[in-house]
Amino acid sequence: MSSELVTLLTRLHGAQQRFHAGGPAEELRELLATDVRWMVPGQNAIAGRYAGIDEVLRYFERRRELASRTFRMHVREILAGEGDHIAALTDGTALIRRRPERWSTVGLYEFRCGRLQACWLLPLDPEQFDRIWSADVLA
Repeated sequence: MSSELVTLLTRLHGAQQRFHAGGPAEELRELLATDVRWMVPGQNAIAGRYAGIDEVLRYFERRRELASRTFRMHVREILAGEGDHIAALTDGTALIRRRPERWSTVGLYEFRCGRLQACWLLPLDPEQFDRIWSADVLA
């Protein structure tokens, strides 16, 4: 099961990269379960609990626009077992407020029937993550 999950995660991350750079959402839509859930912690402009494909895609769109289409993910390590979950230690980079920013997260992903069912985003430095994605990013 773990190699199948690594393949699915790699496809998801590739689709996200293309979307964040300005590409269409169709490839992402195909990888998400209809009742997908995406959780982003903190007190910032992207924090929230997103449910369903449309809400999750709106979250991706918001993140893409706040980062002026510069958001990139750099996977460092993947932890996979025999279940339906896989974790990825990933660095994020983007120009936020015209400043280069870098942060690290662990994404815990749950896949079912070849589609993403849920993602819990866990920033390694929550205060830094909140600062980078603070509400003033909207200004």
